[in-house]
Amino acid sequence: MKKFSKIIALLLCLCLVAGFAACTGNTNEETTAGSDETTEAAKTDFSEAGEYTAENTKYVIGATGPLTGDAASYGISVQQGATIAVNEINANGGLNGVEFAFEMKDDQATAEAASTGYDALFEAGMQVSLCSVTSGSAESFATRADEDGVFALTPSGSSDKVINASDYAFRVCFGDPDQGVLAAEELTAKYEKIGAIYDSSDAYSTGIYDAFKAKMAELNVEYIEQSFDAENNRDFSTQVEALADCDVIFLPIYYTEAGLIAKACVAKSCDAVLFGCDGLDGVAAQIDETVTNSISYITPFDATSEAENVKNFVAAYEEAYNATPDQFAADAYDAVYAIYEAMKVAGVDNVTVAPNVLGDALVAVFTSEDFSFAGLTGVMTWDESGASTKVPVIVTLQ
Repeated sequence: MKKFSKIIALLLCLCLVAGFAACTGNTNEETTAGSDETTEAAKTDFSEAGEYTAENTKYVIGATGPLTGDAASYGISVQQGATIAVNEINANGGLNGVEFAFEMKDDQATAEAASTGYDALFEAGMQVSLCSVTSGSAESFATRADEDGVFALTPSGSSDKVINASDYAFRVCFGDPDQGVLAAEELTAKYEKIGAIYDSSDAYSTGIYDAFKAKMAELNVEYIEQSFDAENNRDFSTQVEALADCDVIFLPIYYTEAGLIAKACVAKSCDAVLFGCDGLDGVAAQIDETVTNSISYITPFDATSEAENVKNFVAAYEEAYNATPDQFAADAYDAVYAIYEAMKVAGVDNVTVAPNVLGDALVAVFTSEDFSFAGLTGVMTWDESGASTKVPVIVTLQ
C-alpha cells in the first residue's frame, strides 16, 4: 500500500483559463515533456519477461467500466477515447513495430463486476490497465491489480481510495478532495446563499462533499445541506424546495441525478446556479430548453478549445462516433498515451513482458522527476501516491 496521498492545491477560476490554454498547446506528436532527459537508470532490462503464461502478440491494455446502466455514458466515453488513442498508436507503428490491443469489460459501475472483469482480463493476457471508470469499481480493480503487480492508470476514478489501494494505481483525473476545496473557494468568492446536494451512498460524491464541508468550515461560511442515496435518487423536489432561495447549489454528483435536479428546479421555480464537478460532464444531454438555470462544472477538458491537439481529437472522435467527446473520453485518450510514452521511456521491447515486470517499470517512470506528460487535459506529473497534478477549467453550459 502507498503510505500517503497528497492533496494537490488547485488554482482559483481567475487563473484557470489561461493556465489551461497554456497546458494544451502541444500537438498529439508532442505529448511528453522531459522524457528524453530521463536517465538510463529509469530504463528496465526486459530481456527476461518474467514468469508469464500468456503468449501475447500485442501489448494488451485492459479496463472495466459501465457500458450499460445509469453511468454508461462515462464507460462508453472512456472506451471510445481509449480506442481512438490505440488506433492512432497502431497506425503510427505501435511500439517498436508491435501494436497495442484494448479490451474493456462492462462492470455496470459495481465493485463486484469490476473484480470479475479484472479476472477475465488478466487471464486473457492483460499486461497493463486503465483500471476502472467509477471510483468504487476502480478501488476494487486496483486492489486486485496490486496482488498481481498490474499498473492501473484510471482515467476517472477520482477517490483517494483508488490510488491508496495499490502501489501500482495512478490516476489521470483530479482527486475528489481537490474538487471539493476548489468548489468551496470558488462559490464563497461569488455567492452569498449557498446550498449543496450530495449522494450519501456514493464514494465519489461523499469524497468531494467531505472536502467541501471541511473547507467551508475553515472559511467560516454557512450553507444549507441536503442529501439523497441510491434508493432515493429519482425525485428531488424535497431537496430543491429546501434550497429554493439559494443563489447557488453545489452538486458533487453524477450527471443523471444533476439532470433531474435541474428539472426539479424548474418545477419549484428555483433559479439558483447549479455548480458541479467532473461528474456533471454529460448533463447537457439530460436537460432541455425548459431548464433555464445556469449550469457550470469543473473539468480538465474543453471540447471547444482552439488547442491543436484538442481540435484534432474532437475531429477524430466526431468522425468515429458522431458525437462530441467529453472529459472522460479525453482522460482515457491521455491515459493510453501516457502509458505508451512511459513504456518508451522504460525501454519496453518484449511483447510478452509479465505484468508485474512492466508494472514495476512504469511506476519507476511515472514517479521520476524527469517524466511529465502534456495531453488533451493538461500537463501532468505524478507523485509517489499516484495522484496527478494539472490545472482545471470551469465550463458553463450555454
